[in-house]
Amino acid sequence: MTYQVSRNGQMYGPYTLEDLQRYVASGNVLPTDMAKSDTMPDWVPVAQILGSAGVPTTSAYAAAVAYSQTGNAYPDPPNLNWVLELLLGFLTCTLFVVVWNLVIAAWANKVQPASKALMFYIIATVLIVLNFGGSWGVVISMSHHQQPHQSFVGGFIGIASWVARLVARFTLRDTLEQHFNSTEPLGLRLNPVMTFFFGGIYFQYKLNEINQLKQTLRYQNLPR
Repeated sequence: MTYQVSRNGQMYGPYTLEDLQRYVASGNVLPTDMAKSDTMPDWVPVAQILGSAGVPTTSAYAAAVAYSQTGNAYPDPPNLNWVLELLLGFLTCTLFVVVWNLVIAAWANKVQPASKALMFYIIATVLIVLNFGGSWGVVISMSHHQQPHQSFVGGFIGIASWVARLVARFTLRDTLEQHFNSTEPLGLRLNPVMTFFFGGIYFQYKLNEINQLKQTLRYQNLPR
């Protein structure tokens, strides 16, 4: 039997069960990647396929299983569906996404207290609010048929808010990768391009995968 592997919309394979074990051991395939054979109705994490097949575990997969047997040393990541986050962000003019980024960063600060992601997200949020207030003043001026006043300070705040968001995103990216490749060794890799363009929505998509994998590992290690 062979399996297709999917990661970030890209398809790889087909691979045999032995191929999957070898590639997980080398780090080329992650336990969180999704896989499916022709006879399977749904995509499942690679970790689930290897575990259900009784394949001896090594490297990253072995570390993930070993962690799952030690219990819940750390709180699970926020598990809001990323599609719902995107929809709520659209309905609230990105306000919900800004708030949810703070939720993710606050969770990251709990599991990695040395992380500065929450601090940078707070700074970015303050600048976003200030920039929004300045933009709202321009809208009011235009609605009264007045020439909007171009402020150097307003332009500087706009640029600063964008830079702060980028710093916050990549700081959180580093925090997540550090945590899920050391303390909770689940083999997380975050694409820098996706981080740049999609930020918190991309992080939530990957955190949903992490939560799915953790639930699978817990189920596999329940007493029979």
